[in-house]
Amino acid sequence: MIPLDVKKTRAISRTLEMPKQSEMPTSKNIYRKILIWRYKYISQRKFIYILSVLVGFLSGVAALILKNLTHFFQHLLEGNLVRYYHNAFYFVFPIIGLAIVYFIVKFILKEKVDHGIPSTLFAISKRKGIITRKKIFASILTAPLTVGFGGSVGLEGPTVATGAAISSNIARLFHLNQTTRSLLIGCAAAGALSSIFKAPIAAIIFAIEVFSLDLTLASLLPLLLASLSAIITSHFFFGSDVLLPFKSEAIFSIKDVPFYIILGVVTGLTSIYFTEVYDRIQKFFDTIDSPIKRLLIGGIGLGVLVYFIPPLYGEGFEVINNLIAGNPEEALKNNFMHLDVTNVWVVIFLLIGLVFFKIIASALTFGAGGVGGIFAPTLFMGSILGNCVAKIINITGFSSVSESNFTLVGMAGLMAGVLHAPLTAIFLIAEVTGGYELFIPLMLTSVISYSIAKYVHPYSVYAMELGRKGELITHDKDHAVLTLMDMNKVIECNFIAINPHMNLGEMIKKAVVKSNRNIFPVVDEETSKLLGIILLDDIRPIMFDQTLYETVFAREVMQKPPEIIEVGADRMTDIMKKFQKSGAWNLPVIENKKYIGFISKSKLLTAYRNKLIEVTS
Repeated sequence: MIPLDVKKTRAISRTLEMPKQSEMPTSKNIYRKILIWRYKYISQRKFIYILSVLVGFLSGVAALILKNLTHFFQHLLEGNLVRYYHNAFYFVFPIIGLAIVYFIVKFILKEKVDHGIPSTLFAISKRKGIITRKKIFASILTAPLTVGFGGSVGLEGPTVATGAAISSNIARLFHLNQTTRSLLIGCAAAGALSSIFKAPIAAIIFAIEVFSLDLTLASLLPLLLASLSAIITSHFFFGSDVLLPFKSEAIFSIKDVPFYIILGVVTGLTSIYFTEVYDRIQKFFDTIDSPIKRLLIGGIGLGVLVYFIPPLYGEGFEVINNLIAGNPEEALKNNFMHLDVTNVWVVIFLLIGLVFFKIIASALTFGAGGVGGIFAPTLFMGSILGNCVAKIINITGFSSVSESNFTLVGMAGLMAGVLHAPLTAIFLIAEVTGGYELFIPLMLTSVISYSIAKYVHPYSVYAMELGRKGELITHDKDHAVLTLMDMNKVIECNFIAINPHMNLGEMIKKAVVKSNRNIFPVVDEETSKLLGIILLDDIRPIMFDQTLYETVFAREVMQKPPEIIEVGADRMTDIMKKFQKSGAWNLPVIENKKYIGFISKSKLLTAYRNKLIEVTS
C-alpha cells in the first residue's frame, strides 16, 4: 500500500474534526490528533508492521501471564495439598475450579467465554474480526483456574483468544478495515504459539493453516514480525526454558518407514476417535439448559477421572517429557490399580488407557464450562500413541526403533489429524527438537494421519461447527469472499409491492407508472407474506387495453419466483448458486416467511468485486 496523498489526508482531517484552539485538550481530542498525525506521516503498510510487532509482544506477555498463573495454582494445589495430605483432593479440585470459573463468567464477565480458537474463527467469519474488549481479560481470568485446578485442557487456545481480542481492539482503535483486523488476529495467533513453544516458523504456518490467511508477502511479513517479537519476549522472560526440552539424537533409518506408516494409520484412526468423542460429548452438554447441571455433571465426571487417573490433571506436559526422556514409569507410578510399572505390557496398557480417557476428560472440562484449548490434549495423546507403537515394535522383535523419535512423531501425527494442520505439526516438532533429522517420518506420518482424518471428518475440531454451517473462511478465495459478504448490504427495498386483489388499472396507476423497476412483488397486506411476483413483461401485452382494467387481477397474472432467498437459512454461497441455477436478475428475499426486498445480480456482483478487492489488497 502507498502513503496517503495530500487530498486524502485533508479529507481525513475534516472527518475527524480537529478541535478548536479555544477548547480544552481532552482525551478524545488527543486521540484525534494522534490519528491525524498517523495518517499524515506513517503509511498504511508501515503502520501494519508496527502493529504486528506490538501484537506479537502483547501475545507473548499474555502467554507469560497465563502460564505463570496456571503453574502457580497447580503447584499450590497439586504440589502441596495432594502430595502432603491426600489424593482425594484430585476429585475436589476440578469441581472447585470449574465452580469459580462459573461465578466469574456469571457475575464479573457477564458474557459467555467460548473456546479460544473456534471463537476466534467465528469472529473472523461472521463478526468481521470484531471481538469485544471483555474477551481480552476473559481467558486470563478463567483459563488458569480451569487448568490449574485440574481441568484436562491446554492454554494455547486461551492464549490465542487473548491475543486475538487485543489485536482486534487495537485495529478498531486505529480504524483499520476488516482485512487488516483479520491479519492482525493471525499475527496474534502466530505470536501466541511462537511464545509458548519457541517455534517461530511453525507459529507462522499455524496462522496460515488454521486461520486461512493468504500466503503473500503482504501478509507474511507482519506474521514474521509478530512471531519474532513474541519469541524475543518469551526469551526475555523465560530464558531458554521450553515446554518440550528435547534434542533429537537418534538418526532416521529407511528401514523404519513401514513402522512410521503404521504410526500414521494409528494416529489417523485415533484422530477420528478424538473428534467423534469430543463432538458427541459437546452435543450432549448442549442439550442441558441449566449451567449448574452442566457444571455438576462435567465437574463430577472430571473429578472421578482425575482421582483415578492423576496424569489427566492439567495440560499433561510433564507426562510428555517423561515419555520423551524414556521414563514412562515416572508418570504412571501412582496408578489406582497399583500395577507393576516395571512390566512393559502393563505400561502399554496404562498408556493406552490415558489415550482413551484424555479426550473424555477434556470434553467434560469444556462441557462443564471450563475454558481451555485442545492443542495440549492433542500433543498428550499423540506422544503416548507414538511411545506405545514403538514399545510394541521393540518387544515383539520386529525391529529396534527409537521410542523418543516415535513419541515426537506421534504428536505430529495426531496434531495433523485432529487440527487438520499437517504443516504446523511437521515444523513444530522439527523446531522443538532443534533439527530436521525427523523430517521424513514427520512428513510421512502427518500426511497419512491427515488424509485418513480428513476423509471421515472434512473439518477440524476447531472449524467443525462453522464448517457444517458453511460459514468457515477457507483458502478457496471465492468461498472466502462470499463468506465475508454481508447479505443485508445487498438487499434492495425500493420495489413497489402489489396487493393480490388489485385490478390491472390499479396496478398500472399505483405501481407501474411510479416505479423504475420491471418486477413487482405480490404481498398479502395482513401477513406480509410473499405470494408471487409480476414481471412487466407479464402485463405488457394487456396494459394498454383499458377494457381489461377492471376484469384482470394481480392474483391472475402473478407467477411463482424462480427461487426465493431466505434470511438466516441461505448463505451467500447459496444465493450465488440460486442466481446461477435460475438465470434470474432479481430474486425476492423473505425473513420468517415475510417479504422484505429483492437482491439483484448486478448489485451482488458489484459487492462481490468490492469485497474481493478489499480482501486481496
